[in-house]
Amino acid sequence: MAFHDHQVKTLMRPICARFVLTILAAVLVPGTLAAAPGGPPANDRPTVSLLSSSRRDPYRGLFSPSDAQPVMGRPEIAARPVQVGQQAAVPAVAPIEYSHAYQTRLKIHKVASFAILPLFATELILGQSLYEDGGSGKKDAHVAVGVGIGTLFGINTVTGVWNLLESRKDPNGRKRRVIHSVLMLAADAGFAATAALAPDSEHGEVSDSRGAHRAAAITSIGLGTAGYLMMLFTK
Repeated sequence: MAFHDHQVKTLMRPICARFVLTILAAVLVPGTLAAAPGGPPANDRPTVSLLSSSRRDPYRGLFSPSDAQPVMGRPEIAARPVQVGQQAAVPAVAPIEYSHAYQTRLKIHKVASFAILPLFATELILGQSLYEDGGSGKKDAHVAVGVGIGTLFGINTVTGVWNLLESRKDPNGRKRRVIHSVLMLAADAGFAATAALAPDSEHGEVSDSRGAHRAAAITSIGLGTAGYLMMLFTK
């Protein structure tokens, strides 16, 4: 049977229209592609989408190398693994070297310190006895012990301050050394004030001078004892 042109066009129009609608449905509505006759159901067919997986998640692959996908035609981005808690290597602290003179001064400082507490106790006993009942012998002994304490404190002040300056870059025990130095220097100042406040006679011509002399001596001895014991029992 022969068909004319207009008959062929009439038959092709519904077929073309159905084909165009099928393509539009597949493009505009992903997953709803009409099933062809005899084909698998539409729900069993893979979902078609214009957006690639990388367009759905543009940041995917920046934090995990395995999930990295090409974006807009660019090469795949290789992400570097991020290590949480990674810290820079701490440089080793250079050891502090002390001179031979430092060790010598330290020995002198320690030996002089060993005699401090006995002299403190002797001076307190003599001073209290002289304060209550004077006498020329007690006064001479009190002055002699005081001179001994002043001499030892002078030696320890020179050696201690010198070693403190040399050890200023050593962080180990710095706070302890500074506190000890402050206490001993305060005791130095107190003993200087004690000598200046000493009365002219064993009974004292002015009662205020005797009291001030005694208070300055006890305070200075207390500061010196605290500084000595701190270095003796702390490491």
